[in-house]
Amino acid sequence: MMIPGKREKFRNRLHEIIYESNTLAGKIFDVSLLILILASILIVMIDSVEKYHRTYGDLFLILEWIFTIIFTIEYILRLITIKKPVRYIFSFLGIIDLLAIIPSYLSIIFGGAQSLLVLRALRLLRVFRIFKLSHFLSEMQFLGVAIKGSLRKISIFMMVVLMLVIILGSIMYLVEKGEHGFSSIPDSIYWAIVTITTVGYGDISPVTATGKFVASIIMLMGYGIIAVPTGIVTTEMALAARKRDEKHEVCPKCGKEGHDKDALYCKRCGELL
Repeated sequence: MMIPGKREKFRNRLHEIIYESNTLAGKIFDVSLLILILASILIVMIDSVEKYHRTYGDLFLILEWIFTIIFTIEYILRLITIKKPVRYIFSFLGIIDLLAIIPSYLSIIFGGAQSLLVLRALRLLRVFRIFKLSHFLSEMQFLGVAIKGSLRKISIFMMVVLMLVIILGSIMYLVEKGEHGFSSIPDSIYWAIVTITTVGYGDISPVTATGKFVASIIMLMGYGIIAVPTGIVTTEMALAARKRDEKHEVCPKCGKEGHDKDALYCKRCGELL
């Protein structure tokens, strides 16, 4: 039996390997896990092709269970090497890690020929493993900060766009006199949304000269409207880039990331870093 001191040392070593990427062992673990995740996603994608599923279905099933067992062990190790596992379980990445392994075990419960369609649906859930890539993409956190900062501005902008398409759709309904596909205000609003976003399905189009003139204005407005959210997010990304110089060490107690570069203690729980 491992004595308490050695056990704690071993646990800290595992935490360093699993949660940190600034050591050789941590990098090897991250790269190996990344390869396994990509391989599991590739298997799911190939298995969705009917001819490959018929020919190599058994092999894919074996490989799927190998990946599931490996990811289950990884999930358990993440729980036992952190002092507050509950926070990890209910964190975004913890939920995604659970979604990555639970469909295979659910498929055992929902067995039998009558549940093949259910199993197909459960197999699709395995694609959630792609979100586990966020363990390795620090830029995702940076992008998330920028989007979060942009959310309020973009929401206000979308409200303005919504009012605009309602007004323009109503105008087109009046201009086209309820004909040529503009049979109701909701249909006209649908046309305005399709036009202002430059999608242009073409299932509804104005016929009158006045309608074409209004449509031309909406099309030109669409180009400017598309650029606004891009500008908002770009500005927030520039602001987030200035704040990105952070300490990337993960707190061994609560799993909090993104500490200040000179931080000695965790900003969430006060644990020594």
